[in-house]
Amino acid sequence: MLRSERALDYYFNGFNCAQSVIASFADKLEIDEEVVLKMASGFGGGMGRMQETCGAVTGAFMVIGFLRGKYKLGDEEAKEKTNQLIQEFSQKYTEKFGSINCKALIEFDLNTEEGRQQAEKEDVFLKKCSNYVKDSVELLEEILNK
Repeated sequence: MLRSERALDYYFNGFNCAQSVIASFADKLEIDEEVVLKMASGFGGGMGRMQETCGAVTGAFMVIGFLRGKYKLGDEEAKEKTNQLIQEFSQKYTEKFGSINCKALIEFDLNTEEGRQQAEKEDVFLKKCSNYVKDSVELLEEILNK
């Protein structure tokens, strides 16, 4: 199974965008699935449903940070590499979708009952968000494999 298919499997089984992206990399991160799912649980809906940075994007950022991030005092090279990869990911994601902002991407306000109902009626989570999850994983793999 492709990693992007694994991410969609998580997503279609009720996990948020961030959880779906990072959990699809749990094997590569060598972290227990439960840990990554819990860690990313607050990042859905643009972080706590604030509709800021898309959960599929923040999930990718967490993967980048874990695989390339600074963890030793003075390791400025790792810090710089992480920032560069996150900026590259953001740029490519924005080129493809127009934004990394959840509200701009789905075009509904999830913090109102009317907005949530309209988003569900329009099937946004299936038609749009599932693509964001899938494409985030594919883009992340492309960037990490360079």
